[in-house]
Amino acid sequence: MTVSMLEQAPVAPWYKHRWPWLLMLGPAVAIVVGCYFGYLAYTQQDALVVGDYYKKGKAINQDLRRDHRAAELGLSAQLSYDAARGVLVGQLTRAVAQTQPEKLFVHLAHATLPEKDINLVVQPDAKGAFELNLPMLEQSRWVVLVEGEQRDWRLAGSWSWPKQRAVSLQADLAKPVDD
Repeated sequence: MTVSMLEQAPVAPWYKHRWPWLLMLGPAVAIVVGCYFGYLAYTQQDALVVGDYYKKGKAINQDLRRDHRAAELGLSAQLSYDAARGVLVGQLTRAVAQTQPEKLFVHLAHATLPEKDINLVVQPDAKGAFELNLPMLEQSRWVVLVEGEQRDWRLAGSWSWPKQRAVSLQADLAKPVDD
């Protein structure tokens, strides 16, 4: 019995074999990635959560009145972006004629990053057309909001640029809900 034990080759310790290390690699990677995601979740601000959600919910009815006011005025708007010239081109169409064109507020809200939102003030000509220099528009989905100078009406829509070369905003024609 002692002779056969002496004839066997010496066995290396477990840490000198590759299989234990290969089996431990998966859980080790999962721990490192989990710690990294935990760090990101702890240090980055969540831009999608609104702190005053109750006020925002109450304001929905006011926003609907603005949509209905735009429908009463027969408003529609078309926006396009010319990347070669770096120009945002727009046209506001009214069913009800207006003597003097009012300033328009155009808000382009980035779908996920509020620091990339763009607020513009434009003065359309008598026919409702306007052109505005705009640096390169990021390829993204934008929420577009066009409002009048008094902010008593609004046109809203979604624009996936450059997939959609232009966006057409129409007034909501639904009947207003009684308060």
